[in-house]
Amino acid sequence: MFTLPQKDLSAPTTCLGPTCMQDLGSSHGDDLEGECSRKLDQKLPELLGVGDPAILSSDTSYLSSRGRMIKWFWDSAEEGYRTYHMDEYDEDKNPSGIINLGVSENKLCSDLLSWRLSQSDMQRVEPSLLQYADWRGHLFLREEVAKFLSFYCKSPAPLRPENVVVLNGGASLFSALATVLCEAREAFLIPTPYYGAITQHVCLYGNVRLAYVYLDSEVTGLDTRPFQLTVEKLETALREAHSEGVKVKGLILINPQNPLGDIYSPEELQEYLVFAKRHKLHVIVDEVYMLSVFEESVGYRSVLSLERLPDPQRTHVMWATSKDFGMSGLRFGTLYTENQDVATAVASLCRYHGLSGLVQYQMAQLLRDRDWINQVYLPENHARLKAAHTYVSEELRALGIPFLSRGAGFFIWVDLRKYLPKGTFEEEMLLWRRFLDNKVLLSFGKAFECKEPGWFRFVFSDQAHRLCLGMQRVRQVLAGKSQVAEDPPPSQSQEPSDQRR
Repeated sequence: MFTLPQKDLSAPTTCLGPTCMQDLGSSHGDDLEGECSRKLDQKLPELLGVGDPAILSSDTSYLSSRGRMIKWFWDSAEEGYRTYHMDEYDEDKNPSGIINLGVSENKLCSDLLSWRLSQSDMQRVEPSLLQYADWRGHLFLREEVAKFLSFYCKSPAPLRPENVVVLNGGASLFSALATVLCEAREAFLIPTPYYGAITQHVCLYGNVRLAYVYLDSEVTGLDTRPFQLTVEKLETALREAHSEGVKVKGLILINPQNPLGDIYSPEELQEYLVFAKRHKLHVIVDEVYMLSVFEESVGYRSVLSLERLPDPQRTHVMWATSKDFGMSGLRFGTLYTENQDVATAVASLCRYHGLSGLVQYQMAQLLRDRDWINQVYLPENHARLKAAHTYVSEELRALGIPFLSRGAGFFIWVDLRKYLPKGTFEEEMLLWRRFLDNKVLLSFGKAFECKEPGWFRFVFSDQAHRLCLGMQRVRQVLAGKSQVAEDPPPSQSQEPSDQRR
């Protein structure tokens, strides 16, 4: 059986969106995107400025128009994830259940994290932790976040705790920022393909839209890689949004990027920020995968490492523990912004998105344990990510399937266009459903607003036995077989040629 390395340790053109639902359910926050099916002819209700209000069900008379819109998001997005949870794979109890290679979660280091979070220094209860705190977060936590980001983002000067706000996850951060930065029906520019749950995050409270900057897989002109973002493409998207009468208030960047795994160079970041300053746009930089760069040859630079931000009052940086520390269920996210008006407005919303005092104490203890993070967690996490990535990459190469992967994140962007005879999104959906029927959940390209049908995101950050079985089921679907594969006997297990134990 394929084994991950373990130590004996006790983890364009612009389209105004949203036009479809990419998330699987708002209750799962920022860990879900695109793992769902949707009706291809569904459009967003008129409440958001596009689409046909007739899709709102007549049986929702108990709800306000906002409530009906929120329910619509849930109803239109639920199928894939609901199906998965009704038939979730279990090695012993349900070996023919669904393998989840669709949700971007790191399941490789739960042993390391469980050990660290169960140590005695994490178990502390004192009166101040049981009472209301500053809505920005306890000062002791904001001080640790500032030190943590200063060190790992390599900021040229120490970051300041008064610029830190803590919330319960990245989804809340997107939602709060959209609400305080934009008027209803204004928009953010966002390059596609992108992490699709952002559609819900910016819409449900703030009624904010997304203006898509479509990127192509074909390398043309001055591009040096597929799906490359350039200032020229941003300018074109901004002009087209304005021509449609939509006011654009900001730009969203994800670095490292989801689902591409792209890493923006310091020069590219500077160009994007200068573009935003020229047009007086806010920039939200989501760096939630910044410590999940597992290829040593890949150079990652945080936007906070730049010597001088072109417009610091309009640059807002997000980070969370959900990805880099495999804690998507714990719900911790942080905003760093030098704009005190923005920080105060977001902090006010922490009344609804705050963290308990006990969780804040645990997070502070974790973030200050630099020795454990640097000497134990990060090296082992990177080794396990690299081994799992190598295994899935070799499986795809054996099948003759092209893919993109940059050595960051938990996913590979896979080109299955040759399996779509007519090259349509309807065929993409049918292929996605064949995977689900054969008990493997993937994310399809349209959920990320990819303009080209046939791209899928494969998540590889899972335990070896589930990963191997999931890829076995993928092979069966692509070979035209539909039977469900159960766990093979150990003697029949396949191993990659280059694995670390």
